[in-house]
Amino acid sequence: MTLKIKYLNTKIVSSKNKALILSKDTKISDFKGIFDDKTNLKILNLLKNSKKIDDNKISSLNLDFDKKLIVILIAKKSDFFQSEKLGAQFYDYVKTNNINEVLIIGSNFKSVFDKINFESFLHGAELKSYEFNLYKSKNKIKVINLNILNKKNSNNQKEKKKLNALLRGVNFTKDLVSEPGNILHPDEYAKRLIKLKKFGLKVTVYDKKKLKKLGCNALLGVGQGSIRGSYLVTLEWKGSSSKSKPLAFVGKGVCFDTGGISLKPARFMEDMTYDMAGSAVVVGLMKNLALRKAKVNAVGVVGLVENMPGGNAQRPGDIVKSFSGKTIEVLNTDAEGRLVLADALTFTEKKFKPNLIVDLATLTGAIVVALGSEYAGLFSNNDKLSKELFDAGEKVDEKVWRLPLHKNYNKLMNSKNADMQNINYVGGAGSTTAAEFLQRFIINKTPWAHLDIAGMAFSKYAGALNSGGATGYGVRLLNKFVEENYE
Repeated sequence: MTLKIKYLNTKIVSSKNKALILSKDTKISDFKGIFDDKTNLKILNLLKNSKKIDDNKISSLNLDFDKKLIVILIAKKSDFFQSEKLGAQFYDYVKTNNINEVLIIGSNFKSVFDKINFESFLHGAELKSYEFNLYKSKNKIKVINLNILNKKNSNNQKEKKKLNALLRGVNFTKDLVSEPGNILHPDEYAKRLIKLKKFGLKVTVYDKKKLKKLGCNALLGVGQGSIRGSYLVTLEWKGSSSKSKPLAFVGKGVCFDTGGISLKPARFMEDMTYDMAGSAVVVGLMKNLALRKAKVNAVGVVGLVENMPGGNAQRPGDIVKSFSGKTIEVLNTDAEGRLVLADALTFTEKKFKPNLIVDLATLTGAIVVALGSEYAGLFSNNDKLSKELFDAGEKVDEKVWRLPLHKNYNKLMNSKNADMQNINYVGGAGSTTAAEFLQRFIINKTPWAHLDIAGMAFSKYAGALNSGGATGYGVRLLNKFVEENYE
């Protein structure tokens, strides 16, 4: 479904289906003259019984055999996220009932709209309406028109532009994650990132030749079995006039992960198109920051590879020298994301000398066992950074849960033949030992956090603000993190 929103500066109410936003203290006189006496009586009866009805509930009154009045009963005071969720519920209601046009009434009534963030209400509806239907043939895309009666023209344009930037960032992330592997391979991905220059981002692409010269052999080793290229791409946003150190965001971009020579089982391998979700979050965030002209300096760094079992593929037992100079024994080629991030993290720290680094990756199945699809795993060397991420996640319902790092986990990654190995052969604590591996590539003790989003990036089922499939998890979290702590 495509959602189209239009503001109407008129007193005329002509739409067949209408939506009315009410609170339990709304007076019938607040919308006198909009409905006929029969409808007013129905609304009056609903208001009389509203104390028995739960807040933030959506129901409907039949005005005629083919006309509905959708009633949205809001709480006395709804915060930003509650308003978003209510908007998403409203969209679900309209879609489920096959309503293709509805007029929203309520923005005239200050007493109601003091209690709801209306722009976030619409934002929630827009987030929920996302669909990836690019490759569906013979399928007319259905449109739902939301017309908003707003004779006072009270909509907040600044807030609206900000939320639109966030929506475009989230949807760009979802689009990238949803693309099939034969379309969004590393070569195509790098080309799409170059196009982001038009939004004011400085985009630099490091191809195989440049990466080899730099010594990024951990990243290159992952992609050497593929006919596609391997890349490191940086996206810089300078929104602060000061020379302050940038915030750095690093993402794993394995466009398709077969496991390499350590081949994955065939069942569900098709889902490995989303093994680049960490990079997509970084890209969506950077696009959002540029669109909303965020007053912050930030850099996004993504490592783009394809992990294939070709004749030139990396073998279990190979030893590679990373950008940091440290050597890695590759015991399992399906533990490839950490090899990509190893070079990306050290490169980011050395080149940009950032204030902090947050990396995101669909890194381990172990994190799904531990936390399911409710929390991303958070690992960090810094308590302040951890708290800022946790608090931001709570506010937008993109939650993180901190898990431990410890020297006894770290030593499990030691190798007899190299400086370290890429898996823990002892077993257990798979997400933690993976994070310990990554921490070895933070050379200068920069505040760092690793978000393992394997359980959050893609969902078979719809969530509160997403329609199923790619969730866009992480863009709203990191946007809130930046907004509240660094702007």
